[in-house]
Amino acid sequence: MSMLQFFIAVDVTVVNIALPSIGADFDVDGHTLTWIVVGYTVTGGGMLMLGGRLGDLLGRRRVLLLGTGLFGAASLLAGLTPNFDVLVVARLLQGTGEAIALPAAMATIVLMFPEGPRRSRALSVWAAVASCGLVLGFVLSGLITAHLGWRWVFLVSVPFILVVLLAAVLLVERDRSVAKDAPSLDLPGALLLTACPLLLIFGVVKAGEPGTPAWMVPGALAGAVAAGAGFVRVEARSRNPLLPLHFFANRTRVRANLITMLLSGGLSTSFLLFTFYLQDRLGIGPLGAGLMMLPLAVSLIACSVLVPRMLGRWGARACVLAGIGFTTAAMAAIALVSALQAGGSAMIPAMLLIAAGMGFGVVGLQYVAVSGVTDDDAGIASGVQRAADQLGGATGVAVCVGIGFAPTLHSLDPFLVATLLATGGLLTGAVVAWCMPAPTCAANLDEQAG
Repeated sequence: MSMLQFFIAVDVTVVNIALPSIGADFDVDGHTLTWIVVGYTVTGGGMLMLGGRLGDLLGRRRVLLLGTGLFGAASLLAGLTPNFDVLVVARLLQGTGEAIALPAAMATIVLMFPEGPRRSRALSVWAAVASCGLVLGFVLSGLITAHLGWRWVFLVSVPFILVVLLAAVLLVERDRSVAKDAPSLDLPGALLLTACPLLLIFGVVKAGEPGTPAWMVPGALAGAVAAGAGFVRVEARSRNPLLPLHFFANRTRVRANLITMLLSGGLSTSFLLFTFYLQDRLGIGPLGAGLMMLPLAVSLIACSVLVPRMLGRWGARACVLAGIGFTTAAMAAIALVSALQAGGSAMIPAMLLIAAGMGFGVVGLQYVAVSGVTDDDAGIASGVQRAADQLGGATGVAVCVGIGFAPTLHSLDPFLVATLLATGGLLTGAVVAWCMPAPTCAANLDEQAG
């Protein structure tokens, strides 16, 4: 499960440093290239709830194999793509494969370990693997793009995905047979949940482009609102909703997922800001930019050892607040480095703070988001948490980076604008976290601290 999580996490960020090479090969500008990143994360986030529901209804092993196979096939298509349009389609399929596979994988881990110290330890490993995958994606992208070409950033994961498929067949317990009267899937809900953020991001990105028709931005934003309202209406009337509305009765979990969106938006924004500063402003090549991210990767590994102990001693809410605080400090550091026009090494303190923000914030939020789950709703809770992470990251990039680097704001420092927008979201998350009661089991985690 962790190997699958690692390579899916790698694919979230591995394209960032390769984007200039992809654009040069297909003669595509930087603004259009962002859809390779945003399209993947939004499709993955929007379809995650469907993936979680599929696992609950059809069996987690079956769904795990289906999603993993689709992800591997899409990675192969991306590496062999003849043009940019096919590459975007392949990225959308990768996101769909992730959405199907990851909730089943996370639910499998959650149900393997009882709530308390053992589950917190397992989720810490899971989060550490994901965090390292996200950061090592930058390093691998630089190495692979410089020596093998950008196509191999997609092809390199294919043999490992085959290993995951084989291991899942041999090691994961078989599912029970599917009942003949199994409830139908809520496909309209899944489509509306995906369309809402896609239209929102499309509207935000187009708002910063000169020459955009006057009707396009309001139309896209109105469509996003309509899709969101339609999703709520469909879920309220469906016999088998994708996301049962009673899920929101647990206010602690709802707050945890809201904070996840805001924190993920800040973290994802920081990754692109690092890339843009190192490559575009300082002119560092793909290999050098990738190697510059090594301090972030090493720090994440250190946090993966430290955070489980802190989670047991401090509790989940304190860890979440610490993660938000570290990430906010990182945003201030990025803005300062940009204002001073400092060298690449000046970004290392910001990278270390981002590592701490991910380590403390993500683990604490994952623990709260799946607290109190049962076999019947583990897939839903896992899917919601992952969807919040993916959609929050994609929306954060579109809003913070899209507005900050918009041509219409060329007179302002884009790094300052982006960090200010991200900081506003983080401070909102801090207020929500302060008001969030900690899970009752968090106090018992100190039994495992030693």
